[in-house]
Amino acid sequence: MRNTGPFLLTTLLCAMFSTYARAQTLPLQSDLAPFSYPINSTPPGTTRQVATLSPAHDELPDAPEQQSANFILSDQQSAGSITGTVVDPSGAQVEGALVSIQFIDSRPQRAIATDSTGSFNFTDVNPGTFKIAVVSTGFANWVSSALVLQKGQLYELPTIMLQLSSATTNVDVNFTRHDIAEEQVSLEEKQRVLGVFPNFYVSYNWDAVPLSSGQKFRLALRTAYDPVSIAIPAIIAGVEQSQNTFSGYGQGAAGYFKRFGASYGDGFIGNMIGNAILPSVFHQDPRYFYKGTGTIRSRALYAMSTAFICKGDNGHWQPNYSFILGNFASAGLSNLYYPAGDRNGAGLTISNALIDTASGAASSLIQEFLIKKISRGVPKNPIP
Repeated sequence: MRNTGPFLLTTLLCAMFSTYARAQTLPLQSDLAPFSYPINSTPPGTTRQVATLSPAHDELPDAPEQQSANFILSDQQSAGSITGTVVDPSGAQVEGALVSIQFIDSRPQRAIATDSTGSFNFTDVNPGTFKIAVVSTGFANWVSSALVLQKGQLYELPTIMLQLSSATTNVDVNFTRHDIAEEQVSLEEKQRVLGVFPNFYVSYNWDAVPLSSGQKFRLALRTAYDPVSIAIPAIIAGVEQSQNTFSGYGQGAAGYFKRFGASYGDGFIGNMIGNAILPSVFHQDPRYFYKGTGTIRSRALYAMSTAFICKGDNGHWQPNYSFILGNFASAGLSNLYYPAGDRNGAGLTISNALIDTASGAASSLIQEFLIKKISRGVPKNPIP
């Protein structure tokens, strides 16, 4: 619905910063497969300290004495993190081992799987007493003694060595694929281009668990209400006001807020329809899955193809109904709030929808070749 200048500005901003990224996925294993998480590196100028643990192979220890751990306090956050590495008796890294935090104060358990380096990383962990349990096929279950996480502590566990299974030991580790998806989304919400612009719809974990409908809506709202997602339409509205774009809105404060509402509405509607509502209806993942390997040509073709095909939550390839229909729906709905003089019928709606689709392919190309290099919060060891 916009004239050439502001529309290109909007398209460029959306493409470069992925504020309203409409992204897609690649094949996902249908069975519960190894899920990986990168370990955040130690902040510059600090030294990681290692706590002492004693494993229990047959049963949980009886009221062990809490061990003291050297730790690093963060002045900025009260929540801490827990990291570690799991290896087998030969010292080889164990990928796909299921690691859970068992809180003593009856908080819900959290669980993730070790990545290809055998590492795991729990972030945003509130202080308290906890135990770590590790379960992996072919190895004896491993449970730590009681440990204490202090406020803001970056807690690095010593290397956990699993022993080959010689007997069956029951350890109560209750977690679901939904819980693992929560951990993955939590990491994605920390990704920002240049440390400022939200980049939530890109997964650097190739085998990420599909999102539930609730998680799709939560991520869409998290993007829509991000301060940067509000600031960009505010800037665009100011440029349109100065150029008297959409003159039917008039000038003054009333005209500015009408332009801001229209600009923000374009992004909000497109984001909710294309990244939450339709992906829930068609059971599709709205995220872009970073490839990062192969020739430039293969990566470019993959990136552009995600505008037209995607992976369903059931693991099968299918047409990308969510993205394509979302573009047409949002373009059509814009006729409800733009000035009558700027509503040029179905022709412009179709044209804008096709331009949005092409912009999505361009955005994916930028994600594949540039955004990772200039983003913060990106995992250090993504699965290739």
